[in-house]
Amino acid sequence: MPKPVAIIILNWNTPAHTISCVLSITQYCDAKEYDIIIADNGSTDDSLSILKEKFPNHILIDNKSNLGFAEGNNVAFKYSIAEGYTFSLLLNNDTEVDENFLSPLINHLRQNPETVAVQPSIYYLHKKDTLWNGGSYYNKWWGITYSNNKKPRQSLRSPEQVEWLTGCCFLVRNDALKKVGLFTGKFFLYYEDVDLSFRLRKFAGRLDYLPTSKVYHEAGVSGKQKVKNSEGELSPIIHYYVNRNKLWFLRRYANPAFLIFIFGYNAMYYSILLCYFLIRNRKQKAKFLLKGIKEGLFTPQTTIWS
Repeated sequence: MPKPVAIIILNWNTPAHTISCVLSITQYCDAKEYDIIIADNGSTDDSLSILKEKFPNHILIDNKSNLGFAEGNNVAFKYSIAEGYTFSLLLNNDTEVDENFLSPLINHLRQNPETVAVQPSIYYLHKKDTLWNGGSYYNKWWGITYSNNKKPRQSLRSPEQVEWLTGCCFLVRNDALKKVGLFTGKFFLYYEDVDLSFRLRKFAGRLDYLPTSKVYHEAGVSGKQKVKNSEGELSPIIHYYVNRNKLWFLRRYANPAFLIFIFGYNAMYYSILLCYFLIRNRKQKAKFLLKGIKEGLFTPQTTIWS
């Protein structure tokens, strides 16, 4: 019999973060509850050898190439399902824990059969008194996905129903994944978690936020440039994925009754952002933004959700 949870951690050229993440789990969590699956996304910095030497008893998957966040994690999801785990826990490799966060999540799903997935509260790794994600929601008027990170939510103790779960960390029933499918691979990076969350809510059950379970996240590691230049700290291609995928999401899930408001808001937002990039002479960011908008608006939905 497998343990109940497969903890899935995706690595791409950041073995030091993955090592810190895994060591925090093995230090604080109950080993009887989980196996750890590390999927390497075609790293070019010898990550796989480093991780195999450091963790010979954990499960390592070589994805051979960079499949993106969506498809890279899908490989591990498929392994978890095929091996008979009851739950899969998705966890970013730039996270750490300092207490057993896993048992409360498992118990919540066991005690609430109508809930198919749950996420913990997520705080900043280097500012542990500040929320990074305190439950996520969707504003149907403006088409905005957001997290409620206001300080009063740090004292919250009761579970809450939410509209989507961040791919940084959530525990999901494998039976629900078998019913609705995995991440949409075409998204590659960003909004794949929102898309999956909306499918889970529509076809499988409720999504919950459990504030009494905590993890800590060093946000933005994968999106930072190794060397800061005139384009700034954030990699220009991030603007391509974020904005393309946001438009894909809205085209599928936005309520038609609010499209005029969503269109007006986003037209204003993209105009301001483009002007900002041009004023700051960030030509690559402007280029990727325009490419993302174009593909976001005109890629056939049958191509995205084939």
